[in-house]
Amino acid sequence: MYFTILALHSLVRWLVVAGLFFAIFRAYSGLLSKRNFTRFDNSVRHWTTTIVHIELIFGLWLYFISPVVDYFLHHFKEAVHQQEIRFFGMEHSIMMIVAIIIITIGSARAKRKQTDREKFKTIAVWFTIGLLIILMFIPWPFSPFAGRPLFRPF
Repeated sequence: MYFTILALHSLVRWLVVAGLFFAIFRAYSGLLSKRNFTRFDNSVRHWTTTIVHIELIFGLWLYFISPVVDYFLHHFKEAVHQQEIRFFGMEHSIMMIVAIIIITIGSARAKRKQTDREKFKTIAVWFTIGLLIILMFIPWPFSPFAGRPLFRPF
């Protein structure tokens, strides 16, 4: 089960990144062109946030069944000094939750804004901050201490 959840988590990551890029593109283009905030823009906001929350569920599920995290939690004094173990046991998890909270706040705030410009601006700012955090804490293959493959097989 661990490898299936890991593969799903890896796959959904690409939906999160693509969804955030698309939502941010729509927000900045709407802001700069001064167009109306449409139902489609609202759907993009909603579905992007939903996909992020689905990834959170996979991530939390993975956190509780991961042998790496299990080692981190049961050997904290030693594990905290090992970059790769600390990254997955603490840094990746905490910062992804922070990013998801930021995206969720941005989505909720944008939903309640009165003008189209405020909606676009709120999504642009909050989703961009969330995406930057996510991009910094994804274990990319080129990461010096926590590199992982871009795609995991099932």
